[in-house]
Amino acid sequence: MLSTTRGQLSAICALLGLSLAACSPQQPDAQTSTDTASKSSATASQKPNKTIAISAIVAHPSLDAIRQGILDELAAEGYIKGQNLTVNFQSAQGNTATAGQISKQFVADKPDAIVAISTPTAQSLAAATKEIPIVYTAVSDPVAAKLITQQNTPTQPNVTGLSSQLPLAPQLDFIQKIMPSAKSIGYVFSAGEMNSVALRDKLSIALPKRGMNLVDIPANRPTDIAMATNSLGGKAQLIYTSMDNNVASAFESMVQSANALKLPIIASDEFSVRRGATAALGVNDYDFGRATGKMVGKILDGTPVNQVKPEVMNQLTLYVSPKHAQAQGVTLNPELLKGAINVDTTPEQKIDK
Repeated sequence: MLSTTRGQLSAICALLGLSLAACSPQQPDAQTSTDTASKSSATASQKPNKTIAISAIVAHPSLDAIRQGILDELAAEGYIKGQNLTVNFQSAQGNTATAGQISKQFVADKPDAIVAISTPTAQSLAAATKEIPIVYTAVSDPVAAKLITQQNTPTQPNVTGLSSQLPLAPQLDFIQKIMPSAKSIGYVFSAGEMNSVALRDKLSIALPKRGMNLVDIPANRPTDIAMATNSLGGKAQLIYTSMDNNVASAFESMVQSANALKLPIIASDEFSVRRGATAALGVNDYDFGRATGKMVGKILDGTPVNQVKPEVMNQLTLYVSPKHAQAQGVTLNPELLKGAINVDTTPEQKIDK
Protein backbone atom coordinates (compact mmCIF):
# COMPACT_ATOMS: atom_id res chain seq x y z
CA MET A 1 0.00 0.00 0.00
CA LEU A 2 1.04 3.60 -0.54
CA SER A 3 1.72 5.65 2.57
CA THR A 4 1.50 9.34 3.45
CA THR A 5 2.56 10.97 6.69
CA ARG A 6 -0.03 12.58 8.92
CA GLY A 7 1.77 15.89 8.46
CA GLN A 8 1.45 15.65 4.69
CA LEU A 9 -2.23 14.82 4.97
CA SER A 10 -2.77 17.74 7.30
CA ALA A 11 -1.13 20.05 4.78
CA ILE A 12 -3.27 18.99 1.85
CA CYS A 13 -6.42 18.93 3.96
CA ALA A 14 -5.72 22.49 5.01
CA LEU A 15 -4.99 23.49 1.42
CA LEU A 16 -8.30 22.11 0.15
CA GLY A 17 -10.35 22.88 3.25
CA LEU A 18 -11.05 19.22 4.09
CA SER A 19 -10.92 17.37 7.39
CA LEU A 20 -8.06 14.98 8.03
CA ALA A 21 -10.49 12.06 8.26
CA ALA A 22 -11.81 12.88 4.80
CA CYS A 23 -8.33 12.75 3.28
CA SER A 24 -6.83 9.73 5.01
CA PRO A 25 -6.55 6.45 3.08
CA GLN A 26 -6.47 3.26 5.13
CA GLN A 27 -2.99 1.82 4.78
CA PRO A 28 -2.08 -1.35 6.75
CA ASP A 29 1.59 -1.83 7.61
CA ALA A 30 3.65 -4.90 6.68
CA GLN A 31 3.28 -6.55 10.09
CA THR A 32 -0.48 -6.13 10.00
CA SER A 33 -0.58 -7.75 6.54
CA THR A 34 1.50 -10.69 7.77
CA ASP A 35 -0.69 -11.19 10.82
CA THR A 36 -3.82 -10.98 8.70
CA ALA A 37 -2.51 -13.61 6.28
CA SER A 38 -1.78 -16.01 9.16
CA LYS A 39 -5.23 -15.51 10.65
CA SER A 40 -6.84 -15.96 7.23
CA SER A 41 -5.37 -19.41 6.71
CA ALA A 42 -6.54 -20.50 10.13
CA THR A 43 -10.01 -19.08 9.60
CA ALA A 44 -10.40 -20.58 6.13
CA SER A 45 -10.60 -24.09 7.58
CA GLN A 46 -13.63 -22.94 9.61
CA LYS A 47 -15.49 -21.30 6.71
CA PRO A 48 -17.78 -23.15 4.29
CA ASN A 49 -16.97 -23.38 0.58
CA LYS A 50 -18.45 -20.47 -1.35
CA THR A 51 -18.60 -19.29 -4.95
CA ILE A 52 -18.68 -15.69 -6.13
CA ALA A 53 -18.91 -14.21 -9.60
CA ILE A 54 -17.26 -10.88 -10.43
CA SER A 55 -17.82 -8.87 -13.57
CA ALA A 56 -16.46 -5.53 -14.80
CA ILE A 57 -17.50 -3.57 -17.86
CA VAL A 58 -13.85 -3.36 -18.93
CA ALA A 59 -10.41 -4.20 -17.57
CA HIS A 60 -8.22 -1.26 -16.55
CA PRO A 61 -5.87 -0.62 -13.59
CA SER A 62 -8.39 1.14 -11.33
CA LEU A 63 -10.98 -1.62 -11.61
CA ASP A 64 -8.24 -4.26 -11.30
CA ALA A 65 -7.13 -2.67 -8.01
CA ILE A 66 -10.70 -2.71 -6.72
CA ARG A 67 -11.04 -6.40 -7.60
CA GLN A 68 -7.74 -7.20 -5.87
CA GLY A 69 -8.90 -5.36 -2.77
CA ILE A 70 -12.12 -7.40 -2.70
CA LEU A 71 -10.26 -10.69 -2.91
CA ASP A 72 -7.68 -9.64 -0.31
CA GLU A 73 -10.41 -8.60 2.12
CA LEU A 74 -12.27 -11.86 1.62
CA ALA A 75 -9.02 -13.74 2.25
CA ALA A 76 -8.53 -11.76 5.47
CA GLU A 77 -11.99 -12.89 6.53
CA GLY A 78 -11.27 -16.53 5.78
CA TYR A 79 -12.54 -16.91 2.21
CA ILE A 80 -9.41 -17.73 0.24
CA LYS A 81 -9.47 -18.09 -3.53
CA GLY A 82 -8.41 -21.59 -4.52
CA GLN A 83 -9.12 -23.02 -1.06
CA ASN A 84 -12.68 -22.47 0.07
CA LEU A 85 -13.58 -19.73 -2.39
CA THR A 86 -14.26 -20.22 -6.10
CA VAL A 87 -14.07 -17.01 -8.12
CA ASN A 88 -15.42 -16.55 -11.65
CA PHE A 89 -14.27 -13.25 -13.13
CA GLN A 90 -15.47 -11.98 -16.50
CA SER A 91 -14.82 -8.67 -18.26
CA ALA A 92 -17.27 -7.36 -20.84
CA GLN A 93 -14.40 -5.62 -22.67
CA GLY A 94 -16.42 -2.43 -22.93
CA ASN A 95 -19.34 -4.09 -24.72
CA THR A 96 -22.79 -3.74 -23.11
CA ALA A 97 -24.15 -6.68 -25.13
CA THR A 98 -21.36 -8.85 -23.73
CA ALA A 99 -22.21 -7.56 -20.25
CA GLY A 100 -25.74 -8.85 -20.78
CA GLN A 101 -24.48 -12.26 -21.84
CA ILE A 102 -22.20 -12.46 -18.80
CA SER A 103 -25.11 -11.53 -16.54
CA LYS A 104 -27.25 -14.34 -17.95
CA GLN A 105 -24.42 -16.84 -17.50
CA PHE A 106 -23.83 -15.75 -13.91
CA VAL A 107 -27.50 -16.16 -13.08
CA ALA A 108 -27.47 -19.66 -14.60
CA ASP A 109 -24.39 -20.56 -12.52
CA LYS A 110 -26.15 -19.51 -9.27
CA PRO A 111 -23.13 -18.27 -7.25
CA ASP A 112 -23.52 -17.32 -3.60
CA ALA A 113 -22.96 -13.66 -4.49
CA ILE A 114 -22.22 -11.50 -7.52
CA VAL A 115 -19.94 -8.46 -7.48
CA ALA A 116 -20.68 -5.86 -10.14
CA ILE A 117 -17.75 -3.52 -10.80
CA SER A 118 -18.90 -0.33 -12.60
CA THR A 119 -22.29 1.19 -13.33
CA PRO A 120 -23.14 -0.56 -16.62
CA THR A 121 -22.28 -3.94 -15.11
CA ALA A 122 -24.40 -3.32 -12.03
CA GLN A 123 -27.37 -2.25 -14.15
CA SER A 124 -27.06 -5.32 -16.37
CA LEU A 125 -26.83 -7.74 -13.45
CA ALA A 126 -29.68 -6.10 -11.55
CA ALA A 127 -31.86 -6.54 -14.64
CA ALA A 128 -30.88 -10.21 -14.88
CA THR A 129 -31.77 -11.40 -11.38
CA LYS A 130 -33.81 -10.37 -8.36
CA GLU A 131 -32.75 -13.36 -6.27
CA ILE A 132 -28.94 -13.76 -6.23
CA PRO A 133 -27.23 -11.18 -3.96
CA ILE A 134 -25.54 -8.43 -5.97
CA VAL A 135 -22.94 -6.08 -4.48
CA TYR A 136 -22.13 -3.16 -6.75
CA THR A 137 -18.90 -1.19 -6.54
CA ALA A 138 -17.13 1.57 -8.51
CA VAL A 139 -20.54 3.20 -9.06
CA SER A 140 -20.34 6.96 -8.62
CA ASP A 141 -24.08 7.71 -8.72
CA PRO A 142 -26.24 4.71 -7.78
CA VAL A 143 -29.32 6.94 -7.58
CA ALA A 144 -28.97 8.04 -11.20
CA ALA A 145 -28.25 4.41 -12.11
CA LYS A 146 -31.56 3.45 -10.41
CA LEU A 147 -29.82 1.01 -8.08
CA ILE A 148 -30.96 2.87 -4.95
CA THR A 149 -33.43 5.64 -4.16
CA GLN A 150 -32.71 9.10 -2.78
CA GLN A 151 -33.44 7.58 0.66
CA ASN A 152 -30.57 5.06 0.21
CA THR A 153 -33.02 2.17 -0.23
CA PRO A 154 -32.15 -0.43 -2.91
CA THR A 155 -34.60 -0.49 -5.79
CA GLN A 156 -34.71 -4.29 -5.54
CA PRO A 157 -34.16 -6.48 -2.45
CA ASN A 158 -31.12 -8.42 -3.72
CA VAL A 159 -28.96 -5.34 -4.37
CA THR A 160 -26.55 -3.41 -2.17
CA GLY A 161 -23.13 -1.91 -2.66
CA LEU A 162 -20.51 0.75 -2.22
CA SER A 163 -20.46 3.98 -4.19
CA SER A 164 -17.83 6.66 -4.64
CA GLN A 165 -19.97 9.76 -4.61
CA LEU A 166 -17.03 12.14 -4.50
CA PRO A 167 -18.10 15.59 -3.36
CA LEU A 168 -17.85 17.87 -6.38
CA ALA A 169 -16.85 21.05 -4.55
CA PRO A 170 -13.40 19.76 -3.42
CA GLN A 171 -12.77 18.52 -6.97
CA LEU A 172 -13.46 21.99 -8.37
CA ASP A 173 -11.43 23.62 -5.59
CA PHE A 174 -8.59 21.32 -6.59
CA ILE A 175 -8.90 22.23 -10.27
CA GLN A 176 -8.67 25.91 -9.39
CA LYS A 177 -5.59 25.27 -7.24
CA ILE A 178 -3.92 23.56 -10.21
CA MET A 179 -4.85 26.25 -12.75
CA PRO A 180 -6.43 29.37 -11.22
CA SER A 181 -6.76 31.03 -14.63
CA ALA A 182 -8.81 28.22 -16.23
CA LYS A 183 -12.18 29.38 -17.52
CA SER A 184 -13.16 26.44 -19.73
CA ILE A 185 -13.07 22.84 -18.51
CA GLY A 186 -13.03 20.02 -21.04
CA TYR A 187 -14.94 16.85 -20.25
CA VAL A 188 -14.83 13.75 -22.48
CA PHE A 189 -17.52 11.27 -21.51
CA SER A 190 -19.53 8.27 -22.61
CA ALA A 191 -23.19 9.12 -23.21
CA GLY A 192 -24.02 5.48 -22.45
CA GLU A 193 -22.63 5.58 -18.90
CA MET A 194 -25.18 6.99 -16.47
CA ASN A 195 -22.53 8.02 -13.95
CA SER A 196 -20.67 10.05 -16.58
CA VAL A 197 -23.84 11.73 -17.80
CA ALA A 198 -24.85 12.57 -14.21
CA LEU A 199 -21.43 14.16 -13.58
CA ARG A 200 -21.69 16.14 -16.82
CA ASP A 201 -25.02 17.53 -15.63
CA LYS A 202 -23.59 18.48 -12.23
CA LEU A 203 -20.56 20.17 -13.81
CA SER A 204 -22.78 22.18 -16.15
CA ILE A 205 -24.53 23.64 -13.09
CA ALA A 206 -21.53 24.05 -10.77
CA LEU A 207 -18.92 25.52 -13.12
CA PRO A 208 -20.77 28.72 -14.12
CA LYS A 209 -21.11 29.58 -10.42
CA ARG A 210 -17.30 29.68 -10.32
CA GLY A 211 -16.95 31.74 -13.48
CA MET A 212 -16.10 28.71 -15.63
CA ASN A 213 -17.86 26.91 -18.44
CA LEU A 214 -18.03 23.27 -19.48
CA VAL A 215 -16.92 21.98 -22.88
CA ASP A 216 -18.39 18.47 -22.98
CA ILE A 217 -17.52 16.05 -25.77
CA PRO A 218 -19.24 12.64 -26.06
CA ALA A 219 -17.11 9.62 -26.98
CA ASN A 220 -19.06 6.38 -26.94
CA ARG A 221 -16.18 4.03 -27.83
CA PRO A 222 -12.59 3.80 -26.64
CA THR A 223 -11.49 4.43 -30.22
CA ASP A 224 -13.23 7.84 -30.08
CA ILE A 225 -11.25 9.14 -27.09
CA ALA A 226 -8.29 10.60 -28.99
CA MET A 227 -10.50 12.43 -31.50
CA ALA A 228 -12.74 13.79 -28.73
CA THR A 229 -9.71 15.03 -26.79
CA ASN A 230 -8.24 16.68 -29.89
CA SER A 231 -11.51 18.55 -30.39
CA LEU A 232 -10.88 20.35 -27.07
CA GLY A 233 -7.92 22.19 -28.58
CA GLY A 234 -8.53 25.93 -28.43
CA LYS A 235 -11.75 25.44 -26.48
CA ALA A 236 -10.59 24.31 -23.02
CA GLN A 237 -7.64 25.07 -20.74
CA LEU A 238 -7.88 21.87 -18.71
CA ILE A 239 -9.47 18.40 -18.90
CA TYR A 240 -11.37 16.80 -16.03
CA THR A 241 -12.20 13.10 -16.02
CA SER A 242 -13.75 10.92 -13.34
CA MET A 243 -13.90 7.17 -13.85
CA ASP A 244 -15.57 7.01 -17.24
CA ASN A 245 -14.75 3.46 -18.28
CA ASN A 246 -14.36 4.22 -21.99
CA VAL A 247 -11.90 6.97 -21.13
CA ALA A 248 -10.06 4.75 -18.65
CA SER A 249 -9.72 1.90 -21.13
CA ALA A 250 -8.12 4.22 -23.71
CA PHE A 251 -6.48 6.66 -21.33
CA GLU A 252 -3.11 6.65 -23.05
CA SER A 253 -4.84 8.01 -26.18
CA MET A 254 -6.24 10.92 -24.17
CA VAL A 255 -2.82 11.57 -22.62
CA GLN A 256 -1.08 11.62 -26.00
CA SER A 257 -3.56 14.18 -27.33
CA ALA A 258 -3.50 16.25 -24.14
CA ASN A 259 0.29 16.38 -24.14
CA ALA A 260 0.32 17.64 -27.73
CA LEU A 261 -2.27 20.30 -26.89
CA LYS A 262 -0.66 21.19 -23.52
CA LEU A 263 -3.92 20.50 -21.70
CA PRO A 264 -3.49 19.32 -18.08
CA ILE A 265 -5.62 16.29 -17.19
CA ILE A 266 -7.13 16.25 -13.69
CA ALA A 267 -8.56 12.87 -12.72
CA SER A 268 -10.05 11.23 -9.64
CA ASP A 269 -7.98 8.06 -9.24
CA GLU A 270 -4.39 7.05 -8.66
CA PHE A 271 -3.88 5.01 -11.81
CA SER A 272 -4.91 7.80 -14.17
CA VAL A 273 -2.03 9.83 -12.71
CA ARG A 274 0.34 6.91 -13.13
CA ARG A 275 -0.81 6.58 -16.74
CA GLY A 276 -0.34 10.24 -17.64
CA ALA A 277 -2.64 12.66 -15.78
CA THR A 278 -1.23 15.68 -13.99
CA ALA A 279 -3.02 14.99 -10.70
CA ALA A 280 -6.06 13.41 -9.06
CA LEU A 281 -8.06 13.83 -5.89
CA GLY A 282 -10.04 10.70 -5.28
CA VAL A 283 -10.68 7.43 -3.53
CA ASN A 284 -7.86 4.92 -3.19
CA ASP A 285 -9.05 2.09 -5.46
CA TYR A 286 -7.52 -0.73 -3.45
CA ASP A 287 -9.06 0.56 -0.21
CA PHE A 288 -12.34 0.86 -2.08
CA GLY A 289 -12.08 -2.83 -2.94
CA ARG A 290 -11.30 -3.77 0.66
CA ALA A 291 -14.41 -1.94 1.86
CA THR A 292 -16.48 -3.70 -0.82
CA GLY A 293 -15.01 -7.03 0.25
CA LYS A 294 -16.31 -6.49 3.78
CA MET A 295 -19.84 -6.23 2.40
CA VAL A 296 -19.42 -9.38 0.32
CA GLY A 297 -17.97 -11.19 3.33
CA LYS A 298 -21.07 -10.41 5.40
CA ILE A 299 -23.26 -11.95 2.74
CA LEU A 300 -21.08 -15.06 2.48
CA ASP A 301 -21.27 -15.36 6.27
CA GLY A 302 -25.05 -15.55 6.02
CA THR A 303 -26.27 -11.97 6.47
CA PRO A 304 -29.27 -11.40 4.16
CA VAL A 305 -28.39 -8.93 1.43
CA ASN A 306 -31.29 -6.68 2.42
CA GLN A 307 -29.65 -6.25 5.83
CA VAL A 308 -26.37 -5.01 4.30
CA LYS A 309 -27.05 -1.32 3.73
CA PRO A 310 -25.61 0.53 0.72
CA GLU A 311 -22.66 2.67 1.72
CA VAL A 312 -20.66 5.61 0.39
CA MET A 313 -16.87 5.85 0.56
CA ASN A 314 -15.49 9.33 -0.01
CA GLN A 315 -12.18 9.41 1.82
CA LEU A 316 -9.92 11.40 -0.47
CA THR A 317 -6.27 10.87 -1.41
CA LEU A 318 -4.24 13.31 -3.48
CA TYR A 319 -1.95 11.99 -6.23
CA VAL A 320 0.35 14.11 -8.38
CA SER A 321 2.92 13.70 -11.14
CA PRO A 322 5.23 16.69 -11.67
CA LYS A 323 6.60 14.88 -14.73
CA HIS A 324 3.18 14.59 -16.39
CA ALA A 325 2.30 18.14 -15.34
CA GLN A 326 5.37 19.43 -17.17
CA ALA A 327 4.42 17.43 -20.29
CA GLN A 328 0.97 19.05 -20.16
CA GLY A 329 2.27 22.58 -19.74
CA VAL A 330 1.57 23.29 -16.08
CA THR A 331 3.71 23.69 -12.96
CA LEU A 332 2.33 22.29 -9.72
CA ASN A 333 2.14 24.48 -6.61
CA PRO A 334 4.97 23.43 -4.23
CA GLU A 335 2.51 23.54 -1.32
CA LEU A 336 0.34 21.02 -3.17
CA LEU A 337 3.30 18.69 -3.63
CA LYS A 338 4.03 18.67 0.11
CA GLY A 339 0.72 17.03 0.92
CA ALA A 340 0.44 14.62 -2.01
CA ILE A 341 1.53 11.14 -3.02
CA ASN A 342 4.02 11.75 -5.83
CA VAL A 343 3.59 8.84 -8.25
CA ASP A 344 6.87 9.72 -9.95
CA THR A 345 8.75 8.62 -6.83
CA THR A 346 6.29 6.23 -5.11
CA PRO A 347 6.21 2.65 -6.44
CA GLU A 348 2.93 1.31 -7.72
CA GLN A 349 1.20 -1.32 -5.62
CA LYS A 350 1.39 -4.69 -7.38
CA ILE A 351 -1.94 -6.13 -8.47
CA ASP A 352 -2.38 -9.84 -9.20
CA LYS A 353 -4.06 -10.29 -12.57
